[in-house]
Amino acid sequence: MINLITGKRGSGKTKILIERITEAANTATGAVVCIERGMKLTYDIPHKVRLVDAEEYGINSFDAFYGFVTGMLAGNYDIQQVFVDGILKMGGRDYDALGAMLEKLAMVAKDVKIVFTVSEDDENLPAKVKAFM
Repeated sequence: MINLITGKRGSGKTKILIERITEAANTATGAVVCIERGMKLTYDIPHKVRLVDAEEYGINSFDAFYGFVTGMLAGNYDIQQVFVDGILKMGGRDYDALGAMLEKLAMVAKDVKIVFTVSEDDENLPAKVKAFM
């Protein structure tokens, strides 16, 4: 299941994400993963959450992100939830490509909850992306 937290920069998306990560860390029976660029959330999320720096793995497109996440899920069957802060920083502002990646990811991550922050107002996003809101 994929969910999006949307809004312009400074609207509180990351704060909401941190609250959801903390809740997941306290209730999940499996692993919780957070993917971001730059390790800015190191001190904001519980230590038992697996924090992944997208820059370390060269994730710079939606295709690279998709491959990384599917590989991570294939090798770690205990992952229950994945949180992604700033997907547009990793893949760019091609909203149609974002929608296509979300559709592909939804097909392979049926048993995993994935939450993304998207720095854009809802009305600027195409239907493919809005379908995950």
